[in-house]
Amino acid sequence: MNDLERQLKDALRRETPPAGFTDRVMARVAEERRRKVVAMPPRWAGWAVAASLLVGSLGGGAWYRGQQERERAEDAGRQILVAMKITGETIAHVRAQVQGRTTYEE
Repeated sequence: MNDLERQLKDALRRETPPAGFTDRVMARVAEERRRKVVAMPPRWAGWAVAASLLVGSLGGGAWYRGQQERERAEDAGRQILVAMKITGETIAHVRAQVQGRTTYEE
């Protein structure tokens, strides 16, 4: 057996842990758990939440204004179509009167 194999065998051989080792490990695990439960979030976490709420509300407001604008545009389009229909009927009626007819026929 060469020197490297002997060193490896020595490093990997089983050893009995010192007295109280298990208790110390379990106490450290319990302490870490308590720290994680009690730990407060970072100071910037509140600002991040506030910023995300602000961005969300601004985005929602912009979407709502866009919806209102689209509805107004659709209403305006419908009003234009009604106005064009009325105008067309009026022009046809006037043309019929100018041509000597007394009634309007489509």
